[in-house]
Amino acid sequence: MNAILTMSSFIFPIITFPYVSRILQPIGTGKVSFAVSVVNYFSMFAQLGIPTYGIRICAQVRDNRRELTRTAHELLMINGCMSLFSYAAFAVSLFVVPRFQSEKTLFLIVSLTILFNTIGMEWLYKALEQYTYITVRSVVFKFIALIALFTLVHSKSDYVIYGGISIFAASASNILNLINARKYIDFVNVGPYHPKKHLRAVFIFFAMACATTVYTNLDTVMLGLMKTDTDVGYYNAAVRIKTILVSIVTSLGAVLLPRSSYYIEHGEIEEFHRISAKAANFVIVLAIPMMLFFMLYARPGIYLLSGDAYEGAVIPMQIIMPTLFFIGLTNVFGIQMLVPLGGERFVLYSEIAGAVCDLIINWLL
Repeated sequence: MNAILTMSSFIFPIITFPYVSRILQPIGTGKVSFAVSVVNYFSMFAQLGIPTYGIRICAQVRDNRRELTRTAHELLMINGCMSLFSYAAFAVSLFVVPRFQSEKTLFLIVSLTILFNTIGMEWLYKALEQYTYITVRSVVFKFIALIALFTLVHSKSDYVIYGGISIFAASASNILNLINARKYIDFVNVGPYHPKKHLRAVFIFFAMACATTVYTNLDTVMLGLMKTDTDVGYYNAAVRIKTILVSIVTSLGAVLLPRSSYYIEHGEIEEFHRISAKAANFVIVLAIPMMLFFMLYARPGIYLLSGDAYEGAVIPMQIIMPTLFFIGLTNVFGIQMLVPLGGERFVLYSEIAGAVCDLIINWLL
C-alpha cells in the first residue's frame, strides 16, 4: 500500500505536467514551482521532526487509547505552536520580499500546506499502520484534482488555479484525517501534558530532515554553479528516475517503522530481528535486479521518460544506479532499526558526514 501511495505521488505529476507545461508555459509553471519551494521551507520548520518522531512515539503507546491521546495532543501542541511561528514569519516575508508580494494570492493559497500538514496528523495513521486508509484517501483526492485540472486550467493566467489544485491533490485530504481521528484518539483534556519531553528528540529528527535536504540538493546546486544549465538538465533526468526507483525500494522500511517501534517497546526483540531481516531481504531482492536492469537499459529508459535530447544523461544514470542498493540498506539500518532503538542521533551523525563528504568530493571531482 505504501508503495502504491508513493508511486501515486510521482504518477500524478507525470500525467499532469505535459498538459500543464503546454498551457501555462515556463513562466506559469515556474511561478507555481517557486511558490511551492518557498512554502516547503516554512512547512519544514512548522513540522520540525514530528512526521518521523510521531510515528515512533505513537506506535509505542498504540494499545493504550488514553496514552495515545495524550501523546497525540502533546505533538499537536508543538506542531501548532511552530505552525503559528512559521505563518508569522511567512506573513512578514510576504510583505517584505517584493518577489513574494507580486504573487501574494498564489503564495497564500500554497501556504495552506502548512495548515493541512498540521491538522492531518499523518504520523498518527502511520503509527497505527492505517496504510489502506491513507492510500485510498490520497489516490481519490489526486483523481479529483486530475479532473479539476483538465476542467479549470485552460490559459496562461490560470496558474493560480493550478497552484490551488496542486495543494488540493497533495494535502487537502488531511481534513479527513482530522475528522477520522476520533476513531483512535479523544478530543478531550487528558492532562497533565508534558510536551517538553518530546522536544529533544523532535529537534534531532528536524536536524536529520535539514541534513537530508542539504545533501539531496547540494549536488544539483553545485553542478549549476560550476557547470551549465544543460549539465544540470542531464543530471536531473538521471536523478529523477533514480528517485522514483528509490521510493519503491524504501517503501517497506517506512511501513515497518511503527511495527519495529512497537516490538522494541514491548521487548519482543526476536520479532524485531525477524522483520528487520525481512526488510533487508526485500531491499536485496528488489534493488539489485532494478539496479542492473536500469544500468544495462539506461538509454531506452532515458529516452522513454525524458526524450532523445537527453543522451547526455545515460552515463550519469548508469553511474548513479548503485545508490538504489545502498540507500535501500541505509533505510533499513537507519529508519527501521536505529530509530526504533532510540539511536536517531547516529543517523543524524551519518547524514551530516554524508553532507560534508558530498561537498568535498563534488568540489574535487
